[in-house]
Amino acid sequence: MSELGQGAEPDLSQVVKAVLFVLLAILCLDAMSVTVRLLLPRYSALELSAYRNILGILPSLAVMIWVGELRFRGTRLLIRQWPLAILRGFIVALAQVFYYAALGHLPYATIAALGFTSALFVVALSVPVLGEKVGVWRWGAVLIGFAGVLLVLRPGGDTFSLAALLPVGSAFCYALSTMTVRKFDRDVSNALIYLYSALSAAMAAALMAVFTVEFHPIASIADALMILFVGLIGGTAILFLMLGYRMVSPSIVAPFQYFALISALLIGYFMFGEMPIATLFPGVILIVASGLIILWRESRGKRR
Repeated sequence: MSELGQGAEPDLSQVVKAVLFVLLAILCLDAMSVTVRLLLPRYSALELSAYRNILGILPSLAVMIWVGELRFRGTRLLIRQWPLAILRGFIVALAQVFYYAALGHLPYATIAALGFTSALFVVALSVPVLGEKVGVWRWGAVLIGFAGVLLVLRPGGDTFSLAALLPVGSAFCYALSTMTVRKFDRDVSNALIYLYSALSAAMAAALMAVFTVEFHPIASIADALMILFVGLIGGTAILFLMLGYRMVSPSIVAPFQYFALISALLIGYFMFGEMPIATLFPGVILIVASGLIILWRESRGKRR
């Protein structure tokens, strides 16, 4: 897998490949989400999260071994911050449970829009977690973004429900898991961090499901194939994201993640008859704008 050196400029072919990987990841996540929604009437979000995390390890591990990402070359598998790596997996599992539960209660496009608040939480959490200084531009973007969230959620309105907080909770957990990556020693490979997180996420999801819900027998071969598909396509999506974000600077490919909002609107309309325009706008515009402002400031800071 090709990577850029410090200060290297990516060529056009690298940029195109990275963008394609990100777009493929979005399509895979859409396919996973649609399948989960179809399964939710028969299985709980906790059950499906457990299946997803256990099965989702397989495609990513297989490809990472094939491309050499898991050749540790004598590096010890036990890392100094192993409790943090395990905690990160638990946080990811919790984020996924929130997300799957939201799929059963909210329009798909609404979930996608509120999921973009992860970038806002990353900025806000960078102060207490990493001790970073956040300037006026990024704090302003956070305020704009959360104003958009309030417009989408409409707390106190007739259409508000506690279920609307589920994708926000999922975004917060994903942001927290992102911030913890910066806490690991620089000589710890991404592959090793991923391995710890994936295994602990699978363990956490299984434990949450075992101790909180009763597993339903898999009703049919079709359901078994759908559950297998959720695990494999979800793991493949994470792999594509990793590949895309490692090929070029994140500031180049991150804006393309907003394609997920377009795909969510189309999928929600054509598959589930949803078109939540009245609740999404104008709040979603503020959420997207805040994310783009954060990306712009990040890219300017890196160039300096």
